[in-house]
Amino acid sequence: MGRFASTGTVYLVGAGPGATDLITVRGLRILQSATVVLHDALIAPELLLEAAPDAEVVSVGKRGYCIGSTRQEHINEAMVRYARMGKSVCRLKCGDPCVFGRGGEEAEMLTHFGVPFQIVPGVTSAVGVCAAAGIPLTHRDAGQAVVLVTGHHDPDSRDCTLDWDALARMPGVVFYMAVRHIAKIAARLSDSGMSLDTPAAVIESGTLIRQRVHVSTLSEIGNVAERAAVVGPAVFVVGEVVRFREKLLAIAESRQSTSYASTRRSEEGVSV
Repeated sequence: MGRFASTGTVYLVGAGPGATDLITVRGLRILQSATVVLHDALIAPELLLEAAPDAEVVSVGKRGYCIGSTRQEHINEAMVRYARMGKSVCRLKCGDPCVFGRGGEEAEMLTHFGVPFQIVPGVTSAVGVCAAAGIPLTHRDAGQAVVLVTGHHDPDSRDCTLDWDALARMPGVVFYMAVRHIAKIAARLSDSGMSLDTPAAVIESGTLIRQRVHVSTLSEIGNVAERAAVVGPAVFVVGEVVRFREKLLAIAESRQSTSYASTRRSEEGVSV
């Protein structure tokens, strides 16, 4: 597996958390100019329409626990193969390539094979999804730190090596890929000292029209998620910053109502 001189470049592009207009300007330009697009399963079909008309668009979707997901080895092989053909390859990923997106692994692999690459950052799901749900991940009064964590592994399994005592002391924690383990994660945080009254939220399909937000406390969030039949993609956020959602939404709704009333009065000829 020696090095190979290549004229093609692979761009590891973050498409953002879901909504098509949350991709960066640079990421969109690369998508529009690439000759090959290798995209994740959750990329919006509308965004893929931005690819060049003559581009080869290939789904290499990876979905946790799903039969038929593309193996990472096949994705690696495709990137190297197209690059060695002189193609400009847009490896289009959800969120940010290097935040639980295997961007670091793919960059390491491309370096090993001597394939030129560039990493194009994207809005990571924790930031974009929580913002869209009205939850500021940091706040001077309640959230001076936040940690991003993978919730993919069963907390009771040997594969899970998280330091639960450390996480329980954090003001804010966001778990990716945690839908199957919300109740167990909440229990581990509680057992490690986090208050059962700590606000918690699960956000499904964040930034999209079908977004659903489930807010509760650490003690009840597992039951809430189960009753709501939560499915991925979703993020699970725990911390006092969740309390700001209700306040921010109330302010936003008040301003929208005031704006609507002002508009109506203007239309009816009443001075405002």
